[in-house]
Amino acid sequence: MKTDGIDMLAFSSPHYVADLPRGHVFPMRKFSWSATWIDRCGLGCVVEPGRVSREALHRVHTPDYVRSIETGEYNPLTALRLGLPWHPTIHRRAMHATMGTIAAAHAALRDGIACNLAGGTHHAFPDRGEGFCVFNDVAVAIRELQSIEPWLQVMVIDLDAHQGNGTHAIFRGDANVMTYSAHVGRNYPSRKEPGTLDIELSRMASTDEFFSRVEPTMIESIELFEPDLVFYIAGADVHEDDRFGQMKLSSRAMRERDRMVMRYVRGWGIPCAVVYGGGYNRQQGMTAWLHTQAVWCAAERWCIERGLTVPDLPDLTMLVQMTSDDDPADDVETAQPQALPATA
Repeated sequence: MKTDGIDMLAFSSPHYVADLPRGHVFPMRKFSWSATWIDRCGLGCVVEPGRVSREALHRVHTPDYVRSIETGEYNPLTALRLGLPWHPTIHRRAMHATMGTIAAAHAALRDGIACNLAGGTHHAFPDRGEGFCVFNDVAVAIRELQSIEPWLQVMVIDLDAHQGNGTHAIFRGDANVMTYSAHVGRNYPSRKEPGTLDIELSRMASTDEFFSRVEPTMIESIELFEPDLVFYIAGADVHEDDRFGQMKLSSRAMRERDRMVMRYVRGWGIPCAVVYGGGYNRQQGMTAWLHTQAVWCAAERWCIERGLTVPDLPDLTMLVQMTSDDDPADDVETAQPQALPATA
């Protein structure tokens, strides 16, 4: 654990990286790259979270589904829709990354802000995986917290380019959980699940459209719901060079997006747990850098609240040089074009 720099907790593990076939579209290296960058640049204390328990998983996922991920005997819907060929490290990764979100939630409730350097796997349903999402980490974390404090009011602010369909389905009818999702309306998943509030954006949504639709509705939702905790899914797939997001936000606009969430959530004194969400950028290292930028925005807010000097945002070229020994073929930017998994 890094002890100098900012002491905001950021959970990660070498086990966040699973083995995939060379050229697979999922950018698995973003987890190790961003964790290395965040640690070396002193943006947070990078801490191992450990593994989630079966008991915690079973509060959301069926025992049969959890067992199928352990054994690789995918059920038919998971085999069709998950998009990740089974390997023992797929199960290991999901166990550790889910625990990272639970740990970030507890740390946020204590410290105000914390991050999981993975997570936001919002397409996973109780009985199946979809869209590269094995376990629904945010849902598992919320159910874990509810087992301790049943009346905790939790809000999920999901600004990934794709609707959090699994999260919506899991919490439908739960008055203590608000699911807010701003996403491209005509994009994956083809079948949407109704959430508390869905903001459907047009394909290739501009910066102006994004902020004019999201900022007022997000503010109103926070004011009306008055959450005790916010999970912020800071999806990187809204970037203009993303393969699958179908949005047109620049890196700068995404920085303002992340700052906006921090400003309003923390301005009202609400604890915030930040998780990654998706990202499939064409430029080498950009997916990991955009996730790093989201953590930098959390670290910026951490420093502002404590009267500390805000660190400079690291440059992408410098960061890529830090990890030049890693195999770039494992990152999406060198993968062959593929489609997202089927949803119907």
